[in-house]
Amino acid sequence: MSHRQVLQALSGLMLAMFCSMVSTTVVGTSLPIIVPELGGSQASYTWVVTMTLLTTAISTPIWGKLADLINRKNLMIAALAIFVLASAGAGLSQNSEMLIAFRAFQGIGGGGLAALSQVLMADILSPRERGKYMGLFAAVMAVATVGGPLLGGVLTDTVGWRWNFYVGVPLGVIAIIVLIRTLKIEQIRAAKVRIDYLGIVLLSVAAGFLLVWVSNVSSYGWMSWETLYMVGIAILATVAFIVVELKVAEPLIPLTLFRNRTFTLAVLASISIGVAMFGTSVYLAQYMQISRGYGPTEAGLLTIPMAAGMLISSTVIGQLVTRSGKWKSFLVTGAILMVAGTSLLSTLQYDTSLWLVGIYMFLLGAGTGMTMQNLVLIVQNTSAPQEIGVASAGVNFFRTVGGTTGVAVMGSVLATSMAQQLTDRAAEVSAAIAALGEKGKAIAEQLASGALPTTRDMPEGIRLIIEDASAQAISHAFLIGVPLAVLSLIAIAFLPNIPLIKQNNVERVREQLRANELAVATAETGSVQVVRPEDDER
Repeated sequence: MSHRQVLQALSGLMLAMFCSMVSTTVVGTSLPIIVPELGGSQASYTWVVTMTLLTTAISTPIWGKLADLINRKNLMIAALAIFVLASAGAGLSQNSEMLIAFRAFQGIGGGGLAALSQVLMADILSPRERGKYMGLFAAVMAVATVGGPLLGGVLTDTVGWRWNFYVGVPLGVIAIIVLIRTLKIEQIRAAKVRIDYLGIVLLSVAAGFLLVWVSNVSSYGWMSWETLYMVGIAILATVAFIVVELKVAEPLIPLTLFRNRTFTLAVLASISIGVAMFGTSVYLAQYMQISRGYGPTEAGLLTIPMAAGMLISSTVIGQLVTRSGKWKSFLVTGAILMVAGTSLLSTLQYDTSLWLVGIYMFLLGAGTGMTMQNLVLIVQNTSAPQEIGVASAGVNFFRTVGGTTGVAVMGSVLATSMAQQLTDRAAEVSAAIAALGEKGKAIAEQLASGALPTTRDMPEGIRLIIEDASAQAISHAFLIGVPLAVLSLIAIAFLPNIPLIKQNNVERVREQLRANELAVATAETGSVQVVRPEDDER
């Protein structure tokens, strides 16, 4: 395919990814306003984010498995349709519970978009060619990461926060039309469709109970009966899932994938990347609004350095990978930048220079851009053609699980730290509130309810206390990502440095089928046939 033909084929995929990313990131700077208006608390804020990540995680391997069995283009359109309908429902939400429910359906559609776009890309391009085009996908993600929060802030400040969700509807409809017209993919398969329903249920139970426990462990207690039964059920479901996957004909996540050293190490590295992507973006928005007193639009603008780091690094490194065929040094460098960025963000204070905060975000964004897409690339490079779907989805699954758990743990640490600091400074808070008279009573009720405080509307005396306490709490939450970033660096350092192949997935399947036919013919005739390259070409 020519460069133009490739871009035409990928245009629908990139538009679908842009729709998914914008609809996901557009609410980041607006949640501190959306959740209180719908009557939610800090726990609701966390669940609005983590529910989407949870359903994305659970649905990703399902979409990936289906991609190895049935028509991928139709699956992509179905995932996009689910996402569009869920976005419309989220905009109509009347309370936080309704919003969380529709965000769950957004995650189901988003899981399909993330998994299928990478599988379809493997059908069109070889691993060696894919680097520069993956850079385009990462650039689309970076633009959506920048534009989403900024657009969300503008919409919230002008026409209202509900348009944060409605905006995904026309974008999704356009993406469906473009996919139907431009995406023409040949899928060669010989497998009979068998869906591992029991595996889906067990995986959902294990991930669901684990996430509920992680999100609420600060209130339950580590040695409580809630911890005992939630963790117990999660462990039992995980064990049962492993047993089922070893026995079914078409496992949801084939455990044989873990025999591949590249896949196993890429999974370990992806966990911390998920925390870097989801956790920091969520709580940086809180930092800008609660700890610095900025509005949604300003908070969106202030997150540009992180997206700029992703955009620049992913585009440049993608081109270099395609030209040279080498990837190991770029991944190691990206992991080092992730460690540095995460560590520096854990030092944030309410008065940290915004220039320094921007540098910290840029380093983390650059590291994420260099590692995220390339980890999927090297897994596809070493996976069997018939397992491209589950292998790609497997990396995405564990990355999303890492992000989901990371957001939940960070939210738990933030809430606990915030409450502890306000308790330690109770006398100071009480004096500041008492000095405000009647207005102070409303602020006291807001703090007592656990709702997110909007510091830009507070008088200076109490505002400085809340900004200081929240900044320290958020920096404590960022500490969670530091050891995980180090784990990612270690895993990447031990990845086998295998050269990138020069065939796309369809070509590899054809070659495999020809080899099988030749083997059968040879066995039937009892002779050995030598096929020269020039004969095979003819």
